[in-house]
Amino acid sequence: REREREMGCSSLLLLVCGAGTLTQCLGNRLHSTVTHFLRNTPNCTFTHYLTRLNSTVASAASTMAPPLKVAAAQMTSTNDSEANFHICAGLVQEAASAGVKILSLPECFSYMSSRDGDILTVAEPLDGPRMQRYQALARDSGLWLSLGGFQERGPDEMHIFNTHILLDDLGNIRSCYRKIHLFDVDVPGGPVLKESKFTAPGSEVVAVDSPAGRLGLTVCYDLRFPEIYQQLRFKENAEVLLVPSAFTKVTGAAHWELLLRARAVETQCYVIAAAQTGKHNEKRESYGKAMVIDPWGSVIAHCSDRLATGIAVGEIDQDFLNSVRTRMPIVQHRRYDIYGSSSLQQQKADFPGHNKASFL
Repeated sequence: REREREMGCSSLLLLVCGAGTLTQCLGNRLHSTVTHFLRNTPNCTFTHYLTRLNSTVASAASTMAPPLKVAAAQMTSTNDSEANFHICAGLVQEAASAGVKILSLPECFSYMSSRDGDILTVAEPLDGPRMQRYQALARDSGLWLSLGGFQERGPDEMHIFNTHILLDDLGNIRSCYRKIHLFDVDVPGGPVLKESKFTAPGSEVVAVDSPAGRLGLTVCYDLRFPEIYQQLRFKENAEVLLVPSAFTKVTGAAHWELLLRARAVETQCYVIAAAQTGKHNEKRESYGKAMVIDPWGSVIAHCSDRLATGIAVGEIDQDFLNSVRTRMPIVQHRRYDIYGSSSLQQQKADFPGHNKASFL
């Protein structure tokens, strides 16, 4: 009987694991359910396993969370805060009508400066009147809003923070991230930009739970620094990366999609990339092309017109995310013992009982 059970377990696991389409659909949830079933029915014969397989699979499938709609916005902000707000309100309404649950607005969504230093005059604390209007938008629409690149009053009179704020569907501030990497660059064939002249850098990596999974908050130029995304995934357990941006026309054409897809693949996360587009003033022009990317690196949604105001709507599918991570288990294969990482101790804590060989 014991031999029959061993053969039954092995056969059932082969049967389940061999059903490629089925396991891709059900992902880790099916695997966990079947494993639980095997461990808790020690006296069943192989025949019993087979007769109960259908109900086990059906139970796992019925508990799967349905994909959740998200959107990345594309717009052309100016130094007219009121006009920007009305554009954002229209985008929120469009997203709500499309069944979206989380909408990401781009960097500088509420204000795009036209002269050096004018951001100092519009900067407000996070409980100021300008943010309160956006909180009301979230509350009235029932959407979570990712507001990436708000001019928050800074540490002194000469500096602001470039702050990514996450609002829930009740209008509450769930979290905020202050941009760490500041854009001090003389763009070849483009403008000379020195963000640090009037902006102070942040110092904390931020991740927060949401209906779409665990979100990693970043802003624009952060995209060129993979280390922050590595930490968001492997230390903070992010599942969706938010990258609201205002890439210049020159750098966007060269690197925007390339970098976004690279971050998605190397972290096995969804990426929601809202984008500024078009000409904001005589000095500044953005590339656009807002998009949503899946953990396999595929662009699953983008604005068809790179220069038009609109939204790119995609779906976050937790079961697809889990299947990608299961089939390509890069977490277990990372060699922190060789190349080091600030998150090594956290990685070991996530896999208690594993020795160094576990990370080979």
